[in-house]
Amino acid sequence: MKLFTELVSDKVSDAFEKAGFDREYGTVSSSKRPDLCEFQCNGCMALAKKEKKNPMEIAEAVVSFLSEETEVFSKVEAAKPGFINISVTEKFISEYINNMWNADKFGYESDSEGRKTIIDYGGANVAKPLHVGHLRSAVIGESIKRMYKFAGADIVADVHLGDWGLQMGLIIEQLRTDKPDLVYFDSEYKGEYPKEPPFTLDELEQIYPKASARSKEDKEFLAKAQDTTLRLQNGDRAYTAIWNHIMALSKADLKKNYDNLDVSFDVWKGESDAQPFINAMLKDFEDRGIAYESEGALVVDISEDTDRKELPPCIVRKSDGAALYATSDLATIIDREQTYNPKEYIYVADKRQELHFTQVFRTAKKAGLVSEDTSLRFLGFGTMNGKDGKPFKTRAGGVMRLEYLIEDIKTAVADKMRENNRLSEDEINETAGIVGLAALKYGDLSNQATRDYIFDIDRFTSFEGNTGPYILYTVVRIKSILEKAGYNRGSDSVIGPAFTDKEKELELKLSGFSGVFAESFKELAPHKICQFMYEAADIFNGFYHDTNILNESDEYIKNSRLALLAFTKDVLTACLDMLAIKCPDKM
Repeated sequence: MKLFTELVSDKVSDAFEKAGFDREYGTVSSSKRPDLCEFQCNGCMALAKKEKKNPMEIAEAVVSFLSEETEVFSKVEAAKPGFINISVTEKFISEYINNMWNADKFGYESDSEGRKTIIDYGGANVAKPLHVGHLRSAVIGESIKRMYKFAGADIVADVHLGDWGLQMGLIIEQLRTDKPDLVYFDSEYKGEYPKEPPFTLDELEQIYPKASARSKEDKEFLAKAQDTTLRLQNGDRAYTAIWNHIMALSKADLKKNYDNLDVSFDVWKGESDAQPFINAMLKDFEDRGIAYESEGALVVDISEDTDRKELPPCIVRKSDGAALYATSDLATIIDREQTYNPKEYIYVADKRQELHFTQVFRTAKKAGLVSEDTSLRFLGFGTMNGKDGKPFKTRAGGVMRLEYLIEDIKTAVADKMRENNRLSEDEINETAGIVGLAALKYGDLSNQATRDYIFDIDRFTSFEGNTGPYILYTVVRIKSILEKAGYNRGSDSVIGPAFTDKEKELELKLSGFSGVFAESFKELAPHKICQFMYEAADIFNGFYHDTNILNESDEYIKNSRLALLAFTKDVLTACLDMLAIKCPDKM
């Protein structure tokens, strides 16, 4: 189904052609002056330069033919210095949105149907709880995944756990200090290792920060941890047994926390799963001359003639023989190619990792790990900051656990709901969690992913303005009206031509859904979906306050408006689902 602006552009292009001009100049866009018109065409100025004619003469010639299309255009006029201002008829809009409503995905047509795509997000380190720093990767990645599913892509989401780096060696060495009598540290032990872990999850979460702090002051301890990491990566039996305990505890806790965010993954792999591919990959790099030794390390040059600045080579093996993040990321690509053979990769991570992914992507292409036409995309996100403009911290100055942040925002929402005094305490407790998550996710996703933003719990939980609770309240309001009317969509449900300016404005906004989604999908930009939702919700609420709906005496008008409300609800609900936001029944 064509975009609404494309249909209007077709009509304008026809008029250009009838006037004896090239139809390519007939493209229209939404008006930047909605007080004057709904759409505008600026092609006459460009055409005037080419034809060396007065742009107003061209515009007037085109308008003379557009004026004949009375079923489509309610107003067309030439405006200096050569714009064409256009408004469309109510009938033309209503026919379009009825077709949208009856079409799959509201008429959105995708060229990504069945496209195999891997999305790598989450990226949590095991042995540590999720904290606020994991929020953006989780909610942005989940939204991108859902957008791709809406577009029909065959997308596979991988959490890609950090389970194989230095933190493993640090934990094992700290455990040796704290519990030296464990059988894992007895070099003479030949039996089976215990099935139950020698520590609890709470103990594990204390071990890592203690080891990390110690490594910064104790060089000998750090050296031991590095050696232990290398031995683990080479398959040490005892260290592997400890690692398995760490993984079992950590995965269960991470899954619980991601479930609380309504974030899910198809694949729970990590850096460790790339380990079987590393040695063969590095040997292949050396054999083909793709990698070479430099100061004891193995590196790959990634510089290209078009680079504006010098980029350092990608180190794929340290001088001590240890693998790095780049090594495991490259080996992971080999694993994914063999398992899925995707056409596209999307990595969602902190934007400060841009150089890392540039090195990985160029090495992967240079080494032929992926085909030349495989898309490798990095979506780097900014930092969530406190009101002081610095990375968000607890009041004590530490990094806040994500589950505590979720609880805080749920409490803030519950307090505001009590002020409204609409629901019982049980209903508030049941609803506050849903609305709180919406406030948290929308507060993040409504910002452009690449930008830093201020986490403001008061603003995010407000029921007014561009917030998650405002969007949810709008949908709940629509549900309530439809319920009171006893409305159920049937085969005879039709959205009629608008009877008021506000009604027409709402229909026009909804007609733009496919165009907004297409742009958001192409640019990996959930914030554009948020902006569309807010504008649609705001227009709806203006329409609702100014318009008689339930008490309308004319049954045709009443049913038309109820149909428009149901369509608005359906579009907003689809957008919410793309953001992994649920909507309660009451607020």
